[in-house]
Amino acid sequence: MSNKNIEIEFKNMVTREEFSSLIDFLNIRREDFSEQENHYFDTPDFLLKAKGSALRIRQKNGSFELTLKQPHPEGLLETNENLTESEAAEMIQTGKIPTELIIRSLKELGIKTDKLQYFGTLATKRAEKEYMKGVAVLDHSRYLNKEDFELEYEVDNRNEGELIFHNLLKQLNIPVRKTENKIKRFYSEKYRQQKD
Repeated sequence: MSNKNIEIEFKNMVTREEFSSLIDFLNIRREDFSEQENHYFDTPDFLLKAKGSALRIRQKNGSFELTLKQPHPEGLLETNENLTESEAAEMIQTGKIPTELIIRSLKELGIKTDKLQYFGTLATKRAEKEYMKGVAVLDHSRYLNKEDFELEYEVDNRNEGELIFHNLLKQLNIPVRKTENKIKRFYSEKYRQQKD
């Protein structure tokens, strides 16, 4: 099964303490958190990153989904393909993509798929809670010897969602922080470690 969709979301990095406040405010319980792993891919010279795009396999509840994210005027264009466990394992091992749709999309971006390689894994404990007219998402992520905490708010209506998101931050005295998505944070850290 494959599909494409536009993702509209707002994000803000939070401290460990702010994360705890959000858990309390949204009435999230420990058992509401689930674990997922994102396995990231790029070319050795970070060509996907340079084009504002990213490629990952998400492993969650025993299922595997390959996602290509590309810039889009409304947010991000996501192309998703389900993989079997063996397809995912082989892709991590070899960088070879098993699905034609994503290969085509990468070629349209000018990316040679034979240059792709596995860059590493980002593990996230995630809880989702319906809030106002969207979904509040709390993420605690670990990757490349780092950890961070993040609030995301996923919506259908950009203007309305932005207002609700900023009101939530204001209510809990959480400053607005410029927040890159997980993939960019992962890549920046990977890039920084390669330069050291």
